[in-house]
Amino acid sequence: MTQSNSKLRMMIVTALFAAIIGILAQVTIPLPLVPITGQTLAIGLAATILGARYGTLSILVYLAIGAAGIPVFAQLSGGLGSLFGPTGGYLFGFIPTAFVIGYYLEKRGFTLLNAVIANVLGMFVALSFGTVWLKVFAELSWTGAFVGGFAPFILVGVIKAALAAWIGISVRQRLSSARLLPATEAGKHPAS
Repeated sequence: MTQSNSKLRMMIVTALFAAIIGILAQVTIPLPLVPITGQTLAIGLAATILGARYGTLSILVYLAIGAAGIPVFAQLSGGLGSLFGPTGGYLFGFIPTAFVIGYYLEKRGFTLLNAVIANVLGMFVALSFGTVWLKVFAELSWTGAFVGGFAPFILVGVIKAALAAWIGISVRQRLSSARLLPATEAGKHPAS
């Protein structure tokens, strides 16, 4: 496969993951301040399968589509109001979340254990961004922001992190063996 074909393939896969994030964002359990959604599962999958560069790029594409007004965010919302509303910190937090997950895996190896660790770290990154944003936006105390924007999501976040790791590593291995990921992205790193 030529380098230009490989880049084109990865750009198509990146766009596909942006769409997957938009679809999983519609899986929602409503809570008073911030709903539980499938977005974070999709973010973990994108970063675990695609790595830091393309995983983060898929988040940027997803956010750009949503910012343009296409209803891809949770509860079929979209537009700048969603990005700069009470849950905007979580949305912006997905960018460093994907990078942290992908970077950790690229440095430590694409194993199931490393993927679980990376996705749990990523969960804390997303929750931290969202909680700080919620505190400032809603003018809450730190305790109020933590209780409304962080604590309710820890258990379900760990479950989603484990699922993203398990599914992500499995899919990544299949894509790598089918040569659908470039050699530099195929996870040929030593396990640690």
